[in-house]
Amino acid sequence: METLNHIVGLEPFLEILLAISLSVATGFRVFVPLAVLSAAAVYGQLDYPTEFDWIESPQALIVLSIACLLEIGGYYIPWFDNALDTLSTPAAVLAGTIVAASVTPDLNPIAQWTLALVAGGGTAGLTKGLTAILRGTSTAASGGLTNPILATIELVVAVGLSVLAIAVPVLAGLLVIGILVFAILKLRQFFAKEQPFAKEQPTQPDETAST
Repeated sequence: METLNHIVGLEPFLEILLAISLSVATGFRVFVPLAVLSAAAVYGQLDYPTEFDWIESPQALIVLSIACLLEIGGYYIPWFDNALDTLSTPAAVLAGTIVAASVTPDLNPIAQWTLALVAGGGTAGLTKGLTAILRGTSTAASGGLTNPILATIELVVAVGLSVLAIAVPVLAGLLVIGILVFAILKLRQFFAKEQPFAKEQPTQPDETAST
């Protein structure tokens, strides 16, 4: 009975919401959720599994905070922000996997790492794909002039979602559902535009063959 109560209990459900919400946040800024998690651990708000003890140290908080500031500044540099999207995509998937695994210690190890790889890394990659498309569209439409506005919105979402995931994971989960639905729709729209309008072009008759 205790095992059944643990499976259907509220705590694992909140951990899953926390994991997915933080993973989505890594898609907006890789180091913001990691820095927030480190700060929460250093100040005693969260406790992670032993394999993630490194994130609970003040030294890790300092390093992650510096990396966070550098990443934030990089997205305000014209044209470099687009290159940063490409470079940070694998990092976002990795960070999403790490944060998802670190906040689900009560799950079975197989379930923990399956969730981390699929939901954590997957949602982080999906969100990063969305931001790359939006930034590319912004660059094409304005020559990059509106990119700082987009970067600011992404930063606010990353910070807000990271803090909200720890404070009110249910509300963060609802916001994440909206973000993921929007991301899927935009990605489908993007790839639909990439397909040729005509599946098959009519062939022109060979005029020399008739003579």
